[in-house]
Amino acid sequence: MKTRIISSLIMVPLLGLVLLGGIPLFFAVAVISFIAMYEFYKGFEHMDIHPIRIAGYLFGALLLGGVYGFLFAGMNEEKLSEGLLLWVFVTTAVGLALSLFLKNHDIVDSLVTIIGVIYLPFFFMHVAMISQLPENSNMIWLVFITAFCTDIFAYFGGMKFGKHKLCPEISPKKTVEGSISGILGSMVVSGIFGLIVCPQHIAGCIVMGLIGSVFAQCGDLIASAFKRKMGIKDYGNLIPGHGGILDRFDSVVLTAPFIYYYIVLFINR
Repeated sequence: MKTRIISSLIMVPLLGLVLLGGIPLFFAVAVISFIAMYEFYKGFEHMDIHPIRIAGYLFGALLLGGVYGFLFAGMNEEKLSEGLLLWVFVTTAVGLALSLFLKNHDIVDSLVTIIGVIYLPFFFMHVAMISQLPENSNMIWLVFITAFCTDIFAYFGGMKFGKHKLCPEISPKKTVEGSISGILGSMVVSGIFGLIVCPQHIAGCIVMGLIGSVFAQCGDLIASAFKRKMGIKDYGNLIPGHGGILDRFDSVVLTAPFIYYYIVLFINR
């Protein structure tokens, strides 16, 4: 427990970058995305599945360059969604086609390559996209509130009240009571955030705290399911007590896109 708390202090500089926003946050997200993708691909190599690493990194770089252009280099932000859809098409089509021409890679390698680049750089990049929304960009904090508060409240709630296993075949220590504690904690803290920062959207903040917590827990369990399939305990050992970058940020992977699209569709209308 002491190691986990000390290791959590490593997240403090990232929160400072959230305060700065803009280009520093963008590059922090980019670095985290590529480290996480490296860990993800390395995990599959334990299964004798060999992602096409160079292609994955190039697809990720193309995404980051495009998002940078739209957000910071004066390109038309209204075309961002069309640009992202084009990127998804090109990444999927080219990624699948590569297995036809590379003798040392098969279709499974191509599929894992595509999953890795969409699951990590694409989903993570929504953090930077929230920070550049024309309105309510301060709601970027809800990404970390829902993800990390869910983790904290679920941990202590599970220790205190946990009796019924949530997904024992994937994560034996997680309980239904812990999951509910995580959701309630996320809702309460998100509501307090809304009351202080954007009282006109307090209801939306509570909803994001609720649904975001569910996505955070799903992201955690999905990452655990991948690890079980890969036959590894952690994605890496970069952060003592937490494993790799992906072990620490797995709950953010699904939460960030959800918060972004909720704000765009239901708040910034």
